[in-house]
Amino acid sequence: MLRKIPNETMGRGNHGWLKSVFHFSFADYYNPENINFGVLRVLNDDLVEEGTGFDMHPHDNMEILSYVVEGELTHGDSMGNKKTITRGDIQYMSAGTGVIHSEFNNGQDNLRFLQMWIYPDRKNHIPDYGDHLFKWEDRKNKWLHMVSGKEGTAPININQDANVYVIELDKDKEISFPVDNDRQAYLVQIEGSSKINKIQLFERDALEIVEEGINIRASETSHILIIEMAK
Repeated sequence: MLRKIPNETMGRGNHGWLKSVFHFSFADYYNPENINFGVLRVLNDDLVEEGTGFDMHPHDNMEILSYVVEGELTHGDSMGNKKTITRGDIQYMSAGTGVIHSEFNNGQDNLRFLQMWIYPDRKNHIPDYGDHLFKWEDRKNKWLHMVSGKEGTAPININQDANVYVIELDKDKEISFPVDNDRQAYLVQIEGSSKINKIQLFERDALEIVEEGINIRASETSHILIIEMAK
């Protein structure tokens, strides 16, 4: 089963310095029929002006991933971590029993990043932080496996049976992605456009995939992210 979610139907937030697209209910956007997709609770597409950001604020019992599309993202937290990542890199924070963190754009350009919240496999894990800096060519016309569960082999491991993959697919190139029985996936067309099993996706559109493999053909150079999980 495939279901396209056009970006025009998603929630929106505009605070001047911050412009957001909400894939699921978040902040002032609330839709009781759009709370989550499986263990994926939040996916926000945030655009942050230079010199601004999110001051220290608390989280608990959530696996939080931040993937930079453009610009630079500086993370700081109550565990003493401070790190800046740029385009194509990813940060991970297991909020667990509780952590306070901040996210700022200290760069000279706008920051665009995707933030994902994933329910953990249980409550009250010990808080943790990690990040990974990837070479861009590692996702060029092939799937880059960035995130997996603790038993997986990806560079970032989270407390949930979920995987995150990313690709940049050149125009007219094709690639497949399997979604097995009892599995499902949420796909984001980050940049560009593509045709997936005859469904046309444009920038910021999304696709729910349930127990069905897909074939992607890039209509133009396409930057795509997939979160794969148990059904």
